Amino acid sequence: MIIKEIEAKTILSKSQVYDYALNPYVGCRHGCVYCYAKFMKRFTGHREQWGEFVDVKINAAELLIREIKKKRKGTVWISGVCDPYQHVEKKYTLTRRCLEILTECNWPVAVQTKSVLVLRDIEILKRSANSEVGFTITTADEKVQRVFEAGAPPIEKRIEALGILHGEGIRTYVMVAPLLPGAGGLVHMLEGKVDHALIDRYNYHYADQTYKKHGMEWAMKEDFLQEKGEELRAAFEKAGIPCQKLY
Repeated sequence: MIIKEIEAKTILSKSQVYDYALNPYVGCRHGCVYCYAKFMKRFTGHREQWGEFVDVKINAAELLIREIKKKRKGTVWISGVCDPYQHVEKKYTLTRRCLEILTECNWPVAVQTKSVLVLRDIEILKRSANSEVGFTITTADEKVQRVFEAGAPPIEKRIEALGILHGEGIRTYVMVAPLLPGAGGLVHMLEGKVDHALIDRYNYHYADQTYKKHGMEWAMKEDFLQEKGEELRAAFEKAGIPCQKLY
């Protein structure tokens, strides 16, 4: 793993999902084979494989203080192209410091992660006037998880973290994206732990070879994505969990 400290020029960027995105890091140790954020390699000059490098924006908090004074208040997505609570956050605490700044200034925050390290910041999240935390969980099948996201925390740990956050009164959601085989088992595991669910399809082709290598080409096909996506949406709704299928 190559970790490099860098100074960024800006920290808040426009987002099509929320008003802004904030990415304290470039790259992600999880190294999920399907990750759409692999496109970032084109802009950073990294030759390493995805999952083998992380750039640390050491001036993220200072930039944020400056930028929120100039920008219109809106919801900040932490984050769009990295996991803000990946392993290096334990040392650098950039996400925590940015979260503290946004909370103190009453900016809404939406955290998306796969890491239970987010539990470290529960007290900050509870102080936020308008925050939510989402976990990306693509399947309930541990064997499938090990194929596509071997470097990410175990499924049960993510679900347990959602339950803890939800129990503390923090709004929570699950992002099932990309929809992988075995996702149907998530519904009963998430009951009472999330406020809503989102489902999205496999949209990019970074993991095509992985699907083929493991004999799962069928899970890339439109029939599977439409049928299983609708089944999962209906199952969430039946369990009392509002769910939106994004395709």
